[in-house]
Amino acid sequence: MVVISEIFGKAKSEGRKFLLEHEAKMVCMEYDIPVTKLKVATSVQEAIKYAEEIGYPVVLKILSPDVIHKFDVGGVILNVKSSKEVEEAYNKILRNIKEKVPNAKILGVTVQEMAPPSTEVIVGGLKDPQFGPVVMFGLGGIFVEILKDVTFRIAPINEEEAREMITEVKAYPILEGYRGAPPADVDTIVKILVNTSKLMMDYQEIKELDLNPIMVYEKGAKTVDARIILE
Repeated sequence: MVVISEIFGKAKSEGRKFLLEHEAKMVCMEYDIPVTKLKVATSVQEAIKYAEEIGYPVVLKILSPDVIHKFDVGGVILNVKSSKEVEEAYNKILRNIKEKVPNAKILGVTVQEMAPPSTEVIVGGLKDPQFGPVVMFGLGGIFVEILKDVTFRIAPINEEEAREMITEVKAYPILEGYRGAPPADVDTIVKILVNTSKLMMDYQEIKELDLNPIMVYEKGAKTVDARIILE
């Protein structure tokens, strides 16, 4: 667990209240929460090398403490399929950031595997002033944004409570395999919820945690985006 305290320490020493995406995903990996493969590139050559190692298609994202909403400023390019496209995407991202966030400190560009589309879920955590660490679950997309179809539990939670959370959301039938779609791997979601609860309990300096979206497959899952905010 040395890695996590070092990551938190680094963020604090740089005056950051949040982790960068690759740091948040490293924390997830320590707690056996599945994430997309990811490498940080500081040049086009590195980006191409990492893309070939990870395997196409890949996603390129800006890595900067000054850019939180990467999509809004053209800091994300999806479905990059060749070394030529990696070069174009890398240069385009840097141009977009220099134009839209001219003073942003650019640390590099992350090269990540492109998780195949599937059922999206969201797992969250927050530090409630009254109850302490709380874990949240819901289906992604419109279910969380528009319908607010989510469920909460006070941490720590066990497997049984995690299963209850999953079956409580109104959109649960989608996970069972609605209209001929394959069922989602509920056991993996249970594991992610229990491990998120452990993480929130072990590191009480976490104020908010957001794993969204998590692509859930018939077997396994991949966390596409991870955010951790510190006290």
